[in-house]
Amino acid sequence: MKTTAFKSINKKIIASINVLLLITATVKAQNSIPVKTKTLNETVSKMTMYEVKEGEVTQFQKILSDYVANAIASKENIMAEAFYEEKKPTILWLIERWNNKKELEKFSKKEEAKLAQTLAGKSLLKSAKTYYVKDLEPLTKEQWRKTSKKEDNQLVIMLFVDAKKGTQQNFKDTYHIAMPQFRSEPGVVTYQLSEIEGNDTQFVTYEKFRSNEAFQYHLNFPPIKPVIEYLETSIKNPPFQNGLHNLIEFAPLTRE
Repeated sequence: MKTTAFKSINKKIIASINVLLLITATVKAQNSIPVKTKTLNETVSKMTMYEVKEGEVTQFQKILSDYVANAIASKENIMAEAFYEEKKPTILWLIERWNNKKELEKFSKKEEAKLAQTLAGKSLLKSAKTYYVKDLEPLTKEQWRKTSKKEDNQLVIMLFVDAKKGTQQNFKDTYHIAMPQFRSEPGVVTYQLSEIEGNDTQFVTYEKFRSNEAFQYHLNFPPIKPVIEYLETSIKNPPFQNGLHNLIEFAPLTRE
């Protein structure tokens, strides 16, 4: 009789343990789902550099212009712009942001994207270089779609920064303080700092001004002083001006 009772108790304990294991497994599975969903739903920020053969530039610009026009027509696109470098017009840049990875992948299967990929195969001096970036102090879609005015003489600058190891948080903190003030300047259209994915010491700034005069005002704006001090003392390969790229927009060329 005691043995029967013991077996009965034993079965209840085993059953309880099984239920506990099942609950634990279910909780783990449920906790893993949001992480995956979050990754899929995160904004995708992508910059692609093309070094184009001399005689192929016009055709490649046309293909990228069509790509940009169709991208910004998508409700899932945040921004898309294309540029050539002022001093190296054979170097083109495509800069785009999407609501999530799935939408970017879906768009990459469209005709405009496939044409760009096909033409890249025969028009480039070397393979395109793609940077995926994480925006710090991110902008909204409306802010990204803000444009210069028709009468403006727009100036767009990208600055690549390779910080000395151990100083990158100082760089981010310095920009965190200065960013709201930079964005409030009357001559600033867009100002964004991003961290290049895969290397936490590498950053890129994207700065769009209404004119060269607005840019000169920015260079003399008091809040920029700590940023300049950092750039002059804490990057791997000074001077920081070597990381500057002056860009000329050719798509979408929309204006207020």
